Amino acid sequence: MSPVKSPVMSPVMRTRFHKVVRLGTIGLVLAIAAFVVPDSAVKSTEVALVKVNRADGVDLTPDVVWILAVGSDARPGEDMTRTRGDALQLIGMNTRTGAASAIGVPRDSWVSIPGHGYEKINAALYFGGPQLLGQTVGNLVGIQPDYVFVSRFKFFQAMVKDIGGITVQNPVAFDDTYLKPQGFRKGRIHLGGYDAMAFSRIRHNLIRGDFDRSANQQRVLRGIQARVRARAHVPGFIERGVLSVMQHLYTDLSPVELFRLAQVVAHVDPRRITTCVVQGGIGSIGGASVVLPNVDLARRLGNEARNDATIGHC
Repeated sequence: MSPVKSPVMSPVMRTRFHKVVRLGTIGLVLAIAAFVVPDSAVKSTEVALVKVNRADGVDLTPDVVWILAVGSDARPGEDMTRTRGDALQLIGMNTRTGAASAIGVPRDSWVSIPGHGYEKINAALYFGGPQLLGQTVGNLVGIQPDYVFVSRFKFFQAMVKDIGGITVQNPVAFDDTYLKPQGFRKGRIHLGGYDAMAFSRIRHNLIRGDFDRSANQQRVLRGIQARVRARAHVPGFIERGVLSVMQHLYTDLSPVELFRLAQVVAHVDPRRITTCVVQGGIGSIGGASVVLPNVDLARRLGNEARNDATIGHC
């Protein structure tokens, strides 16, 4: 009797097979971590991922998952989910096509915060935590996020360092007396953990201030996604990353939901990422500098991205 030969897989089949195996491994790691990571570590305040409670009747597209990413400027000892947010990026990912979009919202945008009147949009995190911030950003853009992801900047620095740094395309040279006195040169540059944080936070000396800072945050997000995708094939890279996050993560999601989000992120095609920032004017209210967002533009971006996570133009 002739020996049974193993079926020969095409390159495409092999790629899909390896991806399925990798995602299955991630799922296993998440499931195990949910049981073996100590409670005190899981409930650390370094990073939080919470599901948004939304009212009935919200227009939803099952193919697109929306996450509001927030950088918290909480000081040591402060609850990072009840302080002012610094970086606000509403990110949509299409589970079917691999497309993704990010809509940046300047943190000083003067908007109506439900139950608190008009204030800077980042104050919503202080007033009502991730739930209220998600609702407030959703009211501006017209898309209510499914999840809110909040992280401290120290954790963000460590994460970028752990993946070996990132590369971004910087359109204009700039500096900051306190965060980066030597500045960032124009062109393609490599950023380590601290520099990625500084690149994301600096707004002084930028031509458009808060608007350019939000665009720089999107460049950093692109750099992170590209770096993770480039190293995803390295044995243990994804699994170590998942365990590292789990050790510092507070979440109300189940391991199944975390696995689903890992699948969504892994499916993003860097060639199909579009980014825009909500523009507006600069004003002064009560002696404080604020951004007066172009609400019509914010809604147009939301309407374009809602169904497929793509934006034709800013």
